[in-house]
Amino acid sequence: MSAEALPKLSMYIDGEWVAPASGDYFETVDPFTAQPWALVPRGTAEDADRAVRAAHRAFKEGPWGRMHPTQRGRIIQRFGDLIEAHADALAEVEVRDNGRLLEEMKHQIRYIPHWYHYYAGMADKIEGSVHPCDKPALSFSRHEPLGVCVGIVPWNAPLLLFSLKAAPALAAGNTIVMKPAEHTSATALKLMELVEEAGFPKGVINVVTGFGPEVGEPLVTHPLTRHLGFTGSTKTGAHLYSLAAKDVKRVSLELGGKSPNIVFADADLDNAVRGVVGGIFGATGQTCIAGSRLLVQRSVHDAFLDKLAAFTKQARVGDPRKLETQIGPIANKMQYDRILGYIDIAREEGAELLMGGQRPDLEECGAGYFIEPTIFAGVDNGMRIAREEVFGPVLAAIPFDEPEEAVAIANDSEFGLAAGVWTSDMRMALKMSEQLEAGSVWVNTYRDISYTTPFGGYKKSGLGRENGMAGIYEYLQTKAVWLSTAEEIANPFVIG
Repeated sequence: MSAEALPKLSMYIDGEWVAPASGDYFETVDPFTAQPWALVPRGTAEDADRAVRAAHRAFKEGPWGRMHPTQRGRIIQRFGDLIEAHADALAEVEVRDNGRLLEEMKHQIRYIPHWYHYYAGMADKIEGSVHPCDKPALSFSRHEPLGVCVGIVPWNAPLLLFSLKAAPALAAGNTIVMKPAEHTSATALKLMELVEEAGFPKGVINVVTGFGPEVGEPLVTHPLTRHLGFTGSTKTGAHLYSLAAKDVKRVSLELGGKSPNIVFADADLDNAVRGVVGGIFGATGQTCIAGSRLLVQRSVHDAFLDKLAAFTKQARVGDPRKLETQIGPIANKMQYDRILGYIDIAREEGAELLMGGQRPDLEECGAGYFIEPTIFAGVDNGMRIAREEVFGPVLAAIPFDEPEEAVAIANDSEFGLAAGVWTSDMRMALKMSEQLEAGSVWVNTYRDISYTTPFGGYKKSGLGRENGMAGIYEYLQTKAVWLSTAEEIANPFVIG
């Protein structure tokens, strides 16, 4: 299809569908066919400014800021209900944009409404406190919204990561401007079709699209924005953090990972195999929490890798829209080339390729961006394949002897997003959970998340937390109020 024949998407600003100020568009590509299917608006600083000013007006002058929190909660609740009703249609768009399995996306998007329902219920339960005060005064605190919040989300789970930021920000009373990844903008725009029906006033939710330097950075540096919520690479997150710091803006970052999945000899090895496979080959390895380092106790190391390889070889690769498919394509050409580059690096470093390592020679893969599930053994934790985030279906296996060695290897990383432990010894599980430097530790499971449970990273894996009670406080500021009960001010020149 020629570029002229492709459908043109529009940005959503101030309750209206708008074209980019520049008039420029770029193609979004279906990873399975490797063909463009739509044109996405190429936003600029002018579009960012228009969206931020709309959100600021909605916060300062519109009905949103004057609503009782219960009213806001009802609108957010309806938004969740509408997402649930349109989940299958949203899933279809998500698969076309990023190549994730249709069955997985249907399940994920049907789960997304829980975030809106959870935080909708929290909207009118944000309570302050009265402080025991050592002065003649009544002292209490209240939590207030920040203002215009910016959300920048990646391409691997666009709608889920959009909602992890939007739901608590809105429940806290803020307005938002969201920028999806340039590769996967379509679902965020599709979601905007439900905003007016849910009852959100104009300007409360806005979506601008385009490239980071052209529209993302202007959102972060805009003088009217008060918070940045970013999910993506550590390098980009650190750069945006430095930009936000110039205006001392609030920032929450969920960044990269090189998460260890640790298998002890006493574990249920069959169950551990399934958990390891899901941890690294689920979503084709394109998740920040991917269990990309496999640490296996030496006494079962070889037998476990044999089981793992045999199980993985049964995985069905192909069209993500088909129910039987278990592994789909890489989301975009840039990431496809990057992963193949890391596979070459691992070979050069001397890692032993047990399976995979190339594009599958299968008719069902068509022209798509596919890479075989890949397992390397004989990996040293100093190798780049063990230290740098590949973000693809590539597993690095490392043996260990004693638990202390496993902890040392696991923690010898600049990242600290997640970790897995497989053991039948609950004392060992608790000990490992205490010693592992990771924001989430799963025991005898992997990649579980919930709207109720805080999520975030240690070290270079991020700042702040999403989900649960902790998630909403990222979007609130605390004000202390003093009501004097003194008869008179004793000495105006002395404070304290």
